[in-house]
Amino acid sequence: MADNWRIIDTGLRPAAQNIALSRALLEARRAEEIPSTLRFLRFAPSALLGPRQSAEQELDIDYCRAHDIALQRHIAGGCATYAEETQLGWELYLHRRDLGAIGVEAISRRLCHAAATAISALGVNAHYRPRDEIEVDGRRLASTDIAFDGNALLFQGTLLIDWDVEKMLRVLRMPAGRPFDTAVAMARERVTSLTALLGRQPDVALLKHYLTEAYESEFGIEFREADLTLSEHVHYQIALREIDTADWVGLVARPVSEMPVLEAAQKFAGGLLRATVTFETTTQTIRQVWFTGDLVVNPRRTVADLETALRDLPLHRLAQKVEWFLASRLVDIGALTPDDFVTVVRRAVGRPLLAQSS
Repeated sequence: MADNWRIIDTGLRPAAQNIALSRALLEARRAEEIPSTLRFLRFAPSALLGPRQSAEQELDIDYCRAHDIALQRHIAGGCATYAEETQLGWELYLHRRDLGAIGVEAISRRLCHAAATAISALGVNAHYRPRDEIEVDGRRLASTDIAFDGNALLFQGTLLIDWDVEKMLRVLRMPAGRPFDTAVAMARERVTSLTALLGRQPDVALLKHYLTEAYESEFGIEFREADLTLSEHVHYQIALREIDTADWVGLVARPVSEMPVLEAAQKFAGGLLRATVTFETTTQTIRQVWFTGDLVVNPRRTVADLETALRDLPLHRLAQKVEWFLASRLVDIGALTPDDFVTVVRRAVGRPLLAQSS
């Protein structure tokens, strides 16, 4: 007989409440006060930071305040993002024994594969993209994060039912001088939504049903609907008192000068290549890079996959990572070379000599 896990839908809530509930359920699962649980949720308009990110570096704070967009900080990892009602969130609260002795990458692959199967049932061809995304034809459709607390695990997913690309770009910091229309076009090349893929609004209730079935099949269990427990309410009230404060949002505060958004372009034999880089100067780390220019590549997703592979990468590992990425898969990048990608990134961050010494 299959084990019974719990399913709960906490609906549309302000960011502080959603994040406090995430902590409450994770703490309750760690204490084995609740069974493993699938939770569905949605956010009121919010600019969300990762645990170690600074609002000053990641967000346009003035724009957020002027448009009543809440600032909050996740308890799980991940990059800064814009959340709103048109996105569906889902979370799994598990015990390590539910997953066996596997690492974080294998956990992400397993849970994302199941979600991709559910999403594909709506009529799209969704796939897991390492490390933490679900994509369709090379464009990100959903992103995920993982957090641990003792033997308990929180897996978070966010799926774009629809999305306001212009608002997202205004919430997040953009390169100085970058034309807004260009930024919008870049974003549309890399990110998509179910509505855009299907040509209509999807049935969200049906999507939740498919996600539930996919995880039931993956773990050989059955979900049963239930409410929050008394212990979860206690954990929640304690968490909310800390999280719904300016101190929590400002827990990490660093000046913009320590993480500039930099850009460079260079003409190579294979064409013009431009790199836009979010670079953390204190740790010499590439937080994010975007490539544009005369890019004729096959498969089309190659550039997006390379950008994902370079996320949170120490600069000294750039050449090694690009070489490995392009050598480890069947791709056609035309007359461009791995060195071209390395050179333009290093030019953007002002470290051209490293290309000669690596």
